[in-house]
This record gives sequence, structure tokens and C-alpha cells, in this order.
Amino acid sequence: MNSSDIDFTNTQIAFQTKSNQELRNSYILFKAIGYNWLVQAGPKMVDFAFSLGLPIKGIIKKTVFHQFCGGENIQDCEKNIQLMHQFKVGTILDYSVEGEEREEVFETTAQEIIQTILKAKGNAAIPFSVFKVTGVARFNLLAKVNAKENLSESEQAEFRQVKRRINMICELAHKHQVRLFIDAEESWIQDAIDEMVMEMMMLYNKERAIVYNTIQFYRHDRLDFLKKSIAHAQANNYFYGVKLVRGAYMEKEALRAKEFNYINPIQPNKEASDRDYNAGLAFCLNHIPMLAICAGTHNEESCKYLITLMQKAGLEPNDERVYFSQLFGMSDNLSYNLANAGYRVAKYLPYGPVKAVMPYLFRRAQENTSVQGQAGRELSLVQTELRRRNASKG
Repeated sequence: MNSSDIDFTNTQIAFQTKSNQELRNSYILFKAIGYNWLVQAGPKMVDFAFSLGLPIKGIIKKTVFHQFCGGENIQDCEKNIQLMHQFKVGTILDYSVEGEEREEVFETTAQEIIQTILKAKGNAAIPFSVFKVTGVARFNLLAKVNAKENLSESEQAEFRQVKRRINMICELAHKHQVRLFIDAEESWIQDAIDEMVMEMMMLYNKERAIVYNTIQFYRHDRLDFLKKSIAHAQANNYFYGVKLVRGAYMEKEALRAKEFNYINPIQPNKEASDRDYNAGLAFCLNHIPMLAICAGTHNEESCKYLITLMQKAGLEPNDERVYFSQLFGMSDNLSYNLANAGYRVAKYLPYGPVKAVMPYLFRRAQENTSVQGQAGRELSLVQTELRRRNASKG
């Protein structure tokens, strides 16, 4: 099947898991997300409501939480896991609690990540697990390590605990042969993360890609980093696992670069980001015998380009070394149409206590506002499907 044969505007396939009521709720939500002022004011309004003890949890749970999350715990996610699997879309369980500071919380988070690996073990519906290093490590400690500052004795001990937790998670993933994404984060902690991920790959990717690093192509130095990483894997005889994304911290990166007077790591424009992303896809496909890739993208052109690259490389659509991935609640037109055409697809399904996942939810809302036309595109697709269903009734 050629990339031109997949119709990403086919809303009947895109929304086959959604009831009419769920589509109407999505319509209202994406309409609201289209108002930039509401998205910007949202976090303060919600924090204020929680601080006053107002009963807003139920409202959040029925709206933005329902759209973008699977539930408050793994058990809550089961319905969505099975529903997506029915249509050949896999689940990536993503425990989305972040921004914590305390060791006991990091230990709890590590144990929760372990539960996602055990849930994925031998489960065709859950092809990957995932975690963020800041879920199991203090941000400012990572920043110090990244800057190669001297750590105090207590900080050295703290960092040893971080490495122990990460190794414990990766070792279990290897034991149960569950592929594991380690997400990318801010540039001023990313070198420290990259180094730890490389160490884990050298340990656990000897037979196949189990541990995957994540590369954000909204940074102008990442295509070069990808090439060097693959060369390192070749030289040291391990398989390289990589998830390619565009990125999620653009405004924060620009502000910090200005504040500390260093060169902004972000690409000069979207075209440069798109160019490097697609060049990254091509470079990966050229090294497929020792590499596994997941294209984490909501960009239709990049999906079509990867399909073309797969065909040129003689890869079957269901080759397990090539995955497409989108976020739950977004870009169902890509996920379900790709899966329907036989490609391997998995959606990130975030979960966690409502209040604890609010930072994640607001990032999704802001992403839909800041990515040009994203909320409008989602809205248009939902409208098209509602019209189609109404017409088919008549």
C-alpha cells in the first residue's frame, strides 16, 4: 500500500471507537481549546478552585481528563486498552505524575512504572512502557549533573539512587522483553538523561532494542546527535532504539536561553524542524538492521514519508521495528487509518490522579493551541464525522 492510498480524512475509521455523545463532548472541548486566553488562564483558575476546595474534579474528569487520559490508575485504563486493541492500536501506559521533589514520591513512581511493565509483559495490546527521568529524579539534581557541577556527598548519594531506580526499571523491562521508551525533557537536563540511557542500552540492548531514547527535533543539534548515537551503537555492538518527536518545551527553552545568555537550542522555524525530523526518519531507515524506531508524530506528511521510506527499504507495514505513535485523544485520523492499513501504531495513554496529572493536561491544551491549526484540525474532523453520521441516519 502506497502512502497515497491511506486517506487520513476518513473519519469513519478515525472515530470508530467513539459514540455520538463522546464526539459531541470532543467538539465542545476542542472549541474551548481554540480560545487561547482560556488555555493560558486555565492553570491558575484550576489551582485556585482546588485551593478553595471547590468540587471541580468531577467537571475536569468528564471533560479534558476523559479526552486525554485513560483513568486514575491502571485498572481504569483497561476499557480503553481493549477498545484500541480491537482496532489494532496498541497502548503505551504513561503514568503522568510529574514535578515532584521527594525521594518517597520517586520510589512510588518507580514502582508504578514497574507495574506498567508487568501489565505489558506478554500483552499484545501494550507493545511499550514509558517513563520520564524527572518522574524518578529531582530536576535540579539532573541540572547539576548535566552542567557537570561538583555534587555534595548527599547529592552523590541521591544520584546513585536515581541510577538504581532507572537500572531497576530497565532490567525488569529486559527480563520481560517489554520495550521501554525513556522520554526526552528540557535541554539543560537532557545530556544527563542521554548518558544514562546510553548506559542502559549498552547493558540491555544486546539482543534487540529494548531501551529507546527519545530525540526532539525542534532542537537544531539533534540530527547530528542521532547520527553519533547510531555510530556509537554500531561501534559498541548494541541495538539502538529511538523515538523521534518534534518536541514540547519550545517557549520555556527560548526564555531560558535569553535569561542565561546562551544560543537558543530551538530550530529557527518549523520548516527546519520538519526537515530534520524527516532526515532523521530517513537516516534511521537506512540503519534498520541494528535499529528500531518509533515515529511519535501528529504530522500527516511525516507519516506519509515514513511509509514511503519503508516501501523503499522493502519493509512490510507490520514490521515490528517500525512504529507510529500519537497521543490518546488526539490525531485519531492518523492512528486508526494507519492501523487499518496494517501499520504498527501505539497511542500514549496517560493516567494518574486527576490533580496530579493537571500539568500534563494543560501541556496538551497549550500544545493544541500553539501547534498551528491543531485544535482547528481536530474540531473539523469531529464535525465531519458528526455530519456523516447524521446523513447516514437520514
